[in-house]
Amino acid sequence: MSRALFRKATSDAARLIRQNAAAEDPFGKTSLAILNLRRLQSRPQFLGRGKQTGSSPLPSSSSSVGFVGWYLGMIKSRPVFTKSVTSSLIYIAADLSSQTIAKKSEDSYDLVRTARMGGYGLCVLGPTLHCWFNFMSRLLPRQDFITTFKKMAMGNIIYGPIMMVTFFSLNALLQGEGGSDIVARLKRDFLPAMRNCVMYWPICDFITFKFFPVHLQPLVSNAFSYLWTIYMTYMGNRKKPDVIPS
Repeated sequence: MSRALFRKATSDAARLIRQNAAAEDPFGKTSLAILNLRRLQSRPQFLGRGKQTGSSPLPSSSSSVGFVGWYLGMIKSRPVFTKSVTSSLIYIAADLSSQTIAKKSEDSYDLVRTARMGGYGLCVLGPTLHCWFNFMSRLLPRQDFITTFKKMAMGNIIYGPIMMVTFFSLNALLQGEGGSDIVARLKRDFLPAMRNCVMYWPICDFITFKFFPVHLQPLVSNAFSYLWTIYMTYMGNRKKPDVIPS
């Protein structure tokens, strides 16, 4: 009803403009006014169609969340599984990189070793990283400098040595080595690895604890661990010592 009244009014106005065009508009501007009136006549129909269909000319931003949004959603909905798979993929990539650096051109990749590293990241490192960072956030919830340095110290004194012993021992055990071989590996490799760990990880831990929320800290730590894991997979797969060093 309102559209019909609007059309009638604009039609009458257009007719009056045509009747007075010669006297009032000698410069030919009347046609522009009539064209504008015709556009106004057609506009209610367009708006009416838009209301009837309920369509929107702009796409919803939620339709293009992307990989990052999907990953963050997975971290919130399935945190342990997501962080474990992420850790496993990083260990696989790091081990392949380590083998690429060390191997000769005619050598093939040791895929059993790569699977062993991926399994360690999936079953051991990923879940423990999740538990460790959540424990630290409850124990020391603040992100000021003093609290961050406390977290760094605890990581290098408690978590780092425990995980390093676990890595060397479990990796040797999965290669079929016995207790004496594991002890020999630890005596040869543990202290050099810890020395490099203390040189590498404090700055990484500072960035992780200071600038990232707790649910993203395992991801950031895993990103830093790529270079470290290249080194660790090399150390963990050296030939076993023939005798236990004194």
